[in-house]
Amino acid sequence: MGDTVVRTTAALPRWVVLIAVIGGLFVVVPLAAMALRVDWPRFIPLVTSESAEAALLLSLRTSLTATALCIVFGVPMALVLARTSFRGQQVLRSLVLLPLVLPPVVGGIALLYTFGRRGLLGSSLDVLGIDVAFSTTAVVMSQAFVALPFLVLSLEGALRSVGTRYEAVGATLGAGRWTVLRRITLPLVLPALVSGSVLSFARALGEFGATLTFAGSLQGTTRTLPLEVYLQRETDPDAAVALSLILVLVAVAVVGVAHRVRPLDGAAGPLPFRAPAMARP
Repeated sequence: MGDTVVRTTAALPRWVVLIAVIGGLFVVVPLAAMALRVDWPRFIPLVTSESAEAALLLSLRTSLTATALCIVFGVPMALVLARTSFRGQQVLRSLVLLPLVLPPVVGGIALLYTFGRRGLLGSSLDVLGIDVAFSTTAVVMSQAFVALPFLVLSLEGALRSVGTRYEAVGATLGAGRWTVLRRITLPLVLPALVSGSVLSFARALGEFGATLTFAGSLQGTTRTLPLEVYLQRETDPDAAVALSLILVLVAVAVVGVAHRVRPLDGAAGPLPFRAPAMARP
């Protein structure tokens, strides 16, 4: 293994390695500087205050719910984009992935003018007594809005990588569409689904701009951990740094889990479908 690493590194120009090291330091040094700034003797009291615990629990609860929504809507969207062909498909894909490049605050404004009291759909919901904006539901919707493309992008790529040959074999053996989807397609792309879900959870957990714009910052209701960090920065910088470190640690753990999920190889294993027994004549 060591020889392989040495040979691979030696095959690269030294300036490429140097630039890579500088890029790595650009990411690592600020994180290290933040860790050195933490008031370690007061770390536990800072991160276990009432407001910090409420923000953390709210963030975990809403992020998990948003991730579930991403799975519910993202899996069918990825299947449609990867397994069908229709006019305007590229436009649809661009719109689905748009939150990846939109400033989060723009996404929050879009949600506000859709589900707010005077929004496109919010006025009708208000007549029914349903108030979405500036509620915990708004937090979940904001997080799902920005996190959904991560799952769709990951799963669509995996679906295109595995191709359709196993699905075709399953259909030939008599499996219906639902059976093919449940017993062949989804098991084949399960690693990508897990990885995409983990990344979506991480994105939802760190969401700030859309949440602040659409849900506000009400303690215990809409004030997630990123919002708590922002508020503490003005009143208690030590608490802000400590809570930021918590987010960094969670992000590192999430990225580690995502990378431990082995990427799906196009040459997948045996067909995960057992053909029904042939009826005797």
